[in-house]
Amino acid sequence: MDDETRPGRVHLTDLIHRARGGRPIPTAVAHPCDHHAVRAACDAAEAGLIRPILVGPMARVRDAAEAEGVDISAFETVDAPYSEASAAAAVAAVRSGQAEMLMKGSLHTDELLTAALDPALGLRTKRRLSHVYLMDVPLYSKLLLITDAAVNIAPALEEKRDIVQNSIDLAHAIGIALPNVAILSALETVTPRLPSTLDAAALCKMADRGQISGGRLDGPLAFDNAVNLAAAADKGIVSPVAGAADILVVPDLEAGNMLAKQLTFLAGAEAAGVVLGARVPVVLTSRADSDAARLASCAVAVLLARFRAAAPAVGAS
Repeated sequence: MDDETRPGRVHLTDLIHRARGGRPIPTAVAHPCDHHAVRAACDAAEAGLIRPILVGPMARVRDAAEAEGVDISAFETVDAPYSEASAAAAVAAVRSGQAEMLMKGSLHTDELLTAALDPALGLRTKRRLSHVYLMDVPLYSKLLLITDAAVNIAPALEEKRDIVQNSIDLAHAIGIALPNVAILSALETVTPRLPSTLDAAALCKMADRGQISGGRLDGPLAFDNAVNLAAAADKGIVSPVAGAADILVVPDLEAGNMLAKQLTFLAGAEAAGVVLGARVPVVLTSRADSDAARLASCAVAVLLARFRAAAPAVGAS
């Protein structure tokens, strides 16, 4: 069946439409000094998603806007001399209440997250920060959330607990009431020789004991039996999650990064990305993202911000 005809099929474009029409979220855009970053801020503002606050060396920001042919004269600005200072000033705008979201411009991800994680001046909560990709994969029946492929390199079990909970919270924010969470490994059986299988089993038991809430967990599951019913049946796996995953929790960043990029470049998936666990959503884009993907990332963060405003996250400090 073609994915366009599947009942209830939700695309990233649907999330963009859903995010339109509400109050634009004031958003500190850190160091938008190239055409990708300044275009993303302008497109999101034009779509009514955000009210940009451009933070960076304003001469360079204006040059980028002029080269791209976009008008930023109506936007608030905060002058900052270089990328690290831009990150710190953008985080300060959030802490002061001037901004309610944080968005990466043309600086490095680690520069932005270093400022966000500053113990005294950052945006830490009780939760571990983690990244979630929302993948619109043409051959899959629904949106697929993948975590963590961008922030946590080799998370330990307790960190994986936060990674799972953050992804469940995001699923709720986009309208998935009880997401199916597949904890991935290379095998679907627990073996001490493969530590990720032990973590998967422990996470499932943590969910049974209420340490993770709001989702239906199963694992370890290999990728094929997490997303394909026939593959799960061939292995004799009986589970409401197998073959129907909403969320894929990968063992480490390398696995997640490769999986997300394979789906993008070989399977034609569109991807949006957001960082959770901070005081506010953080829009994390890449230079390789399309304009549509950048807009979708903003839309997802806006939906999350509105959801959290209606029901503050448990992990917020």
